[in-house]
Amino acid sequence: MACIKISNLTKEYGKHRVLDNVSLTIEENKIYGLLGRNGAGKTTLLNLITNRIFQTEGTITIDDENVVENGAALEKIYFMTELDLYPEGMKVKDLFKWTKEFYSNFDTDYAMKLSKKFGININKKFKELSTGYSSICKIIITLASGAEILIFDEPVLGLDANHRDMFYKELVANYIDEPKTIILSTHIIEEVSEILEKVIIIKDGKLLGDKEVESLLGGAYLVSGSSENVGKYIANKKCINIETIAGFKEATIIGELSEEDNNQIKELGLETSKVELQKLFIHLTGEEEVK
Repeated sequence: MACIKISNLTKEYGKHRVLDNVSLTIEENKIYGLLGRNGAGKTTLLNLITNRIFQTEGTITIDDENVVENGAALEKIYFMTELDLYPEGMKVKDLFKWTKEFYSNFDTDYAMKLSKKFGININKKFKELSTGYSSICKIIITLASGAEILIFDEPVLGLDANHRDMFYKELVANYIDEPKTIILSTHIIEEVSEILEKVIIIKDGKLLGDKEVESLLGGAYLVSGSSENVGKYIANKKCINIETIAGFKEATIIGELSEEDNNQIKELGLETSKVELQKLFIHLTGEEEVK
């Protein structure tokens, strides 16, 4: 198992509240997206889960064991951070050996296979790697760690389009081969939307949403057409974004389409379409509801 339960979690630095009474359950063997704007509290949440900092209030458990100073619980997690925390003077191949001392299930053969696939020189010292290859090195170690919970905080930093695509495919293959709990914190939402099963949205330190991707996207839709007719349709709707170009208008609406909605849309000569996850995220974490 690898179930994370977070209850009434609050983190304060002096008078600044970074996380505010967050409660959620991260289920085992699912791929999560942790989404939020810069400063929303995402990295703070991940640091609390991995016991790198301490909460002001609340509890975090992994399989019902409190994570605070609990090596048995924390051994189930491998956390890839934006920071370079490895011994910089070590060669990549020696980092694999070093990691195995802390994670007994680390798969060295798999790490070597990934190194060849991604084209990383295992004889180079970590400090000699470019930003992109530093990220690749950390990705390889995380995937090969053998941990039950893999956390990636901005994993594709510095990666070109080809390597990003390789990472996503390898992540899915790794998950299919041996299901585990995966948390991806990233700003490149459009690239990961297809592989996410659930999303956690943080806004200003508060939990804005914790839903299945399909359910989240099913609770919103786009309506577009002439500005006048779109204006008539959205008069009594919860509209979170409006874009206007000349006489054309597109509105993002929270809610599900009813038969009455479909009839009205048809009568007004409008069109509907699905909302992309990234655009929905931008609108949900932006300003208040559009009037």
